Amino acid sequence: MSHEHDRVLILDFGSQFTQLIARRIREESVYCEIHPPTRSLAWIRDWNPAAIILSGGPSSVYDEDVPRTDPALLETGIPILGICYGMQLIAHMEGGNVKHGHREYGRAELTVGEGSGLFAGFEAGSRTTVWCSHGDHVDDPPAGYERIGSTDSLPTAAFRSENGKIWGVQFHPEVAHTQRGDDIISNFLFEVAGCRPTWTPGAFVEDTIEKIRQQIGDGTAVCGLSGGVDSSVAALLVHRAIGDRLTCIFVDHGLLRKDERQQVETMFRSHYDMKLVVEDASELFLADLEGVVDPEAKRKAIGRRFIEVFDATASREGTGASFLVQGTLYPDVIESVSAGGPSVTIKSHHNVGGLPEDLPFDLVEPLRELFKDEVRAVGRELGLPHHFVGRHPFPGPGLAIRVLGEITRERLEILREADAIYLEEIRSAELYDSIWQAFAVLLPVQSVGVMGDARTYENVLALRAVTSRDGMTADWFPFPHDVLGRISTRIINEVRGVNRVTYDVSSKPPATIEWE
Repeated sequence: MSHEHDRVLILDFGSQFTQLIARRIREESVYCEIHPPTRSLAWIRDWNPAAIILSGGPSSVYDEDVPRTDPALLETGIPILGICYGMQLIAHMEGGNVKHGHREYGRAELTVGEGSGLFAGFEAGSRTTVWCSHGDHVDDPPAGYERIGSTDSLPTAAFRSENGKIWGVQFHPEVAHTQRGDDIISNFLFEVAGCRPTWTPGAFVEDTIEKIRQQIGDGTAVCGLSGGVDSSVAALLVHRAIGDRLTCIFVDHGLLRKDERQQVETMFRSHYDMKLVVEDASELFLADLEGVVDPEAKRKAIGRRFIEVFDATASREGTGASFLVQGTLYPDVIESVSAGGPSVTIKSHHNVGGLPEDLPFDLVEPLRELFKDEVRAVGRELGLPHHFVGRHPFPGPGLAIRVLGEITRERLEILREADAIYLEEIRSAELYDSIWQAFAVLLPVQSVGVMGDARTYENVLALRAVTSRDGMTADWFPFPHDVLGRISTRIINEVRGVNRVTYDVSSKPPATIEWE
């Protein structure tokens, strides 16, 4: 039986933090979805949200063609929280005055006006640090609203309607810089909206298995098993739903890490009762990538060949499959396709933007609405061991997007050996579980060096390691200097063709985690 969960609707007005709102809500075991503000009032009523959040965004309520929502939304009686632009939009729709042109970015000290509702657990008159990022603001609440928080520069940093149904904050409670942002979001969910925290990994597993059975029916499916956490959890969910009508196909595209093919075969053939077919198509993929340097062209070439190989392998194996299982995650979707507001497509993903239009399968994407740590929680619920659930993410295009520039067998082998040393040293230093993702990147650059009193002119390798909660934002990992030194020394001494190692200290944003 499918669980009935309270659901929160997030209307996305284009904020770069919208996904963080969703993440914080889910951390409270409440289900939510992000949708565009163009959803009609009838659609919203039919969706039946327990609460609604209006996100921030880059627009001013006074701009032309700005994203808006139906003003009648404020009359539905559904609890609503407006954040930044969302608060300004509420004030504007209620006839209030939004001040234009007062830019404020960074930390501010919020004085709490009342210790209830949104600020339950806060002491009235107390101060707490919040994060602001806006160009407009509201000085005075509109008629029918009361001020419940202020800063030195914002007379009305938070307000609520007199009936306690509609709330607004000028700051961003979803970002880590807001000291008690999690408490504010939790208060909105439970104190204001009365949501129930029922969306757990166990409930997700039960609900998803039922949905998979409904989608596939009596059909059969194939799964692109990479050996990573995402595809493995997706495969386990589908296997529980349809059993041996699932065939897992592992495609060796010649872009794998060292010994990865052997590890996948050993794990899934020895520990899981699944059909596993291993297809070596490395010659085809490498031929497709010959001379290709543009990262988007690489992804699309790999996506096209991936489907062709899948189709041929499934036909040969006699599965007659009409469904393709993929481990697509929520960050993949929202970076590839605008989730609602005027957000920007950063890059296409192999699981999303790289697929051809004439796809011969119907997609089954059981993890499409999950963030990475949620997938890991589901993996633990399914019984996957810790060392496997905790594996760092690895992109579908593999080393193709970590060999910058032209891909050759020689350059792949250089990166493969260097990356193996890098990860071995991280594990040896007992730092692996403290890092979200770590990998090496072979640059299309050569530099002069001296080895054995002789001049060298060889490749430059970059090391990347980041910490993150959900992959949407990330900070570079502060390695102890001796560990970085040991990694660099080993790579230069043991990997022929590398004479210089660098470490990437860029955060996301402005950089992405992967280089391509």
